[in-house]
Amino acid sequence: MKRLIVLDTETTGLNPATGDRIVEIGCIELWQSRRGKQFHTLVNPERDIPAEATRIHGITQEKVANAPRFADLVDSFLAFIGDDTLVIHNASFDIGFINAELERLQRPPLAMSRVIDTIGMARRKFPGLSASLDALCRRLKIDNSHRTLHGALLDADLLASVYLELTGGGQLTLQLTTSPSAGNEGASNESIVPMPAATALPIRHWPVSEQEQEAHKLFLQRIQRDSGACIWLQNGPAVATQEK
Repeated sequence: MKRLIVLDTETTGLNPATGDRIVEIGCIELWQSRRGKQFHTLVNPERDIPAEATRIHGITQEKVANAPRFADLVDSFLAFIGDDTLVIHNASFDIGFINAELERLQRPPLAMSRVIDTIGMARRKFPGLSASLDALCRRLKIDNSHRTLHGALLDADLLASVYLELTGGGQLTLQLTTSPSAGNEGASNESIVPMPAATALPIRHWPVSEQEQEAHKLFLQRIQRDSGACIWLQNGPAVATQEK
């Protein structure tokens, strides 16, 4: 079973090259369509947090004063994500910030080749429409009414739902194997039980009395008189239906 990591960050600004830093990281495991463990932490950016950034995510200097620095949590973060595929919305932004932090610590960068960027998926699926997380939640009928501010874990959770809808993974996967095989660990061991063949039901008959047939004929004649035509009288005398 393939493990995915849905990841989001919040930052002090838009550009790590000019000194902006990460202030929050949120990650959620996805196993097929099921959520697993979470990794979530505030991060002390070792610099000020501009007011315009706080207006977006609500994180203030006071909230991160006692939070770990990225250097303090890098090992636990890298251990959590492992070598698994990362699902990120607008991945170049988050990966750019994470790699800037890793570079400061002389750690290897995360490769973009291991990333699924949902903003690209959304633009291919809905060309010409907004691909923001809020817009996708509305379009895919995902409740985001509690998202009054951005938040790394909150946004990762919403993104997990968006990703599952974009890939059709919101439906449980049907395993068609009866035993595990190489490269298919975690497949179901349960046998597939075939559905029984449909049994044809006997045709039932309701006898129609002469009185009912005469009433039906008069009804069709009234239709023809009132409308000028009756298709049921065009092919000979009307006969009441006996099978249903």
